[in-house]
Amino acid sequence: MADNRSTSNITVEKADEAALKKLGARNWPIWTKEPSTFDWHYDEMETCFLLEGDVTVKTKSGSVSFGKGDLVTFPEGLDCTWQVKKAVKKHYRFGSLPA
Repeated sequence: MADNRSTSNITVEKADEAALKKLGARNWPIWTKEPSTFDWHYDEMETCFLLEGDVTVKTKSGSVSFGKGDLVTFPEGLDCTWQVKKAVKKHYRFGSLPA
């Protein structure tokens, strides 16, 4: 994985197929969302892999943008605002990832 970006402990990276397979990401549930803006609080860590979409997430300390092909991790306790610019389809998993 390379091309890492990070803001407010949100990490964004380009994951290759080997990394996705190791995580089992393609077997995670799928969530979809139309273009919209909404507030969100993470009660636990979330890792997601975007199949489609264009998103900017804003926090108190800045913003981070991500889209198709990005593997994104949100920390537990994060308060943020999602701005979905292009409809999202993502695999997601809450909680810690297997080692």
